[in-house]
Amino acid sequence: MQASVETPVGWLTLTEEEGAITSVRWRQGEGAASTPILRQAVAELEAYFAGDLTVFTVPLAPRGSRFQRAVCDAISAIPYGYTRTYGEIAADLGQSAQSVGQACGGNPIPILIPCHRVMGAKGLTGFSGAGGVETKVALLRHEGAASLLI
Repeated sequence: MQASVETPVGWLTLTEEEGAITSVRWRQGEGAASTPILRQAVAELEAYFAGDLTVFTVPLAPRGSRFQRAVCDAISAIPYGYTRTYGEIAADLGQSAQSVGQACGGNPIPILIPCHRVMGAKGLTGFSGAGGVETKVALLRHEGAASLLI
């Protein structure tokens, strides 16, 4: 099942499988929020962009290797308005910063799993969502983390 929602960073299409969100893609798809999980996800995204929500609670089920899921868990633990570096996450997981960066770039559920909150050792890095770094900056500004970009 899928649902699309228009946001300040473009159209997002959410996919639900077996009671959890499994992907968020930058595109306008077809389908209304026809299940409780999709309705919750759309409502949470709307509240997030309205400035009324700082923690997502919709069930998520990112796909990938055990390591990729561990990176998604570490990213999900970064609080709203804060950032961490690839190196910090890598140290926590006993892996290389490069491998964390690759797993972060493959995050199947951006925004809900806030990979935009992960920075390079020297600051701002790329972003796999539509609009690239500009979208990452917009999300960080939305969260009040813009001062971390300097």
